[in-house]
Amino acid sequence: MAAWRLLAASPRVNGRSEIRTPERCVSSGPMEVRNRLLRALAAVAALVVAAVIVFHAFGRDVSWLDAIYMVVVSLTGVGYGEIVDTSHSPALRAFNIVVLVVGVSLMLYVLSLATAFFVEGNFGSRFRRRRMERKIAGFTGHFVVCGAGETGSLVLDELGKTGASAAVVDLKADRLASLAERPGLATVEGDATDLETLERAGLARASCVVAALPHEKDNLVVTVLVRQKDPAIRIVARHVDPAMADRLRKAGADATVSPTAIGGLRLASEAVRPHVVGFLDQMLKEQGVPVRIEEIRVPPGSRWTGRDLGGLDLRGRFGLTALAMRDAPEAPFRYGPGPEETLQADAVLVVLGDERRIGEARADAGR
Repeated sequence: MAAWRLLAASPRVNGRSEIRTPERCVSSGPMEVRNRLLRALAAVAALVVAAVIVFHAFGRDVSWLDAIYMVVVSLTGVGYGEIVDTSHSPALRAFNIVVLVVGVSLMLYVLSLATAFFVEGNFGSRFRRRRMERKIAGFTGHFVVCGAGETGSLVLDELGKTGASAAVVDLKADRLASLAERPGLATVEGDATDLETLERAGLARASCVVAALPHEKDNLVVTVLVRQKDPAIRIVARHVDPAMADRLRKAGADATVSPTAIGGLRLASEAVRPHVVGFLDQMLKEQGVPVRIEEIRVPPGSRWTGRDLGGLDLRGRFGLTALAMRDAPEAPFRYGPGPEETLQADAVLVVLGDERRIGEARADAGR
């Protein structure tokens, strides 16, 4: 039994408990091609039967075998000659013309559908799955995003702008199809509340899991599964109900985000501080190399340890502006740090600058 059934409370309808299963959607593309292929084959079979009967009935001393042979030769375009003599009957010759035109057209149509069916339905899906598996195998410290809906798509857009690698998990193949060709992004079709699916997304090598599924209880299941598997990985979970935020944190989420609450804050900010919002929007929508507010952690043994901000010269060397810093991940922030501030091991700097230069600074701090 799936883990979500064990953890998610079952809603009650008319006094009875009702278990809600997660939505499962199979791509309709291969199935549609299969149905069209079957209809085309049925049309070819009907044409063959009709042509055999007509050639046998109206040809001169035409056996059933000759009639069948005539139809097969005509439809395959082998060109052995006219097995059934139609010169004595203009009507029979006109019928043969119809058989040739319609039959050859149907055969070409069947060939194209058969090719599409094998490529899209079987070999294509296997090839895509293997390609994604190889892509994920090359990821380390990547993000696993559960859900490719409206919220998940925005998460993936931002990760792509910052150059981060990610694997997205979703049940709907049509959502994943539009994301498959993005650089640094791999797709996994499956149920994110299944640990095996998460492991296919490279959970063991991931640095963060974003639970952005549409149902809060599914995000709760993802949080529990991931936290049980890896006590150290960072988990960020989406929720709507304020009460669910506490449950998610107790289940192991490091942070919870409510799109509704963020939307309300954005509306208030647009009304109270429109220029600040305009600045942030321009920063996020900047074309070319994106400008971001990012964090730089000073790992133990870093060349930055024990040095002050003035000596590092972040603005001169990397074009970065230090906005805040904290001496440890759980320590309070100090805003607008001066050049005399000294960096200790595990200190965190919040800086403003373009993403590429921030990456250079991170690499320098890690030496």
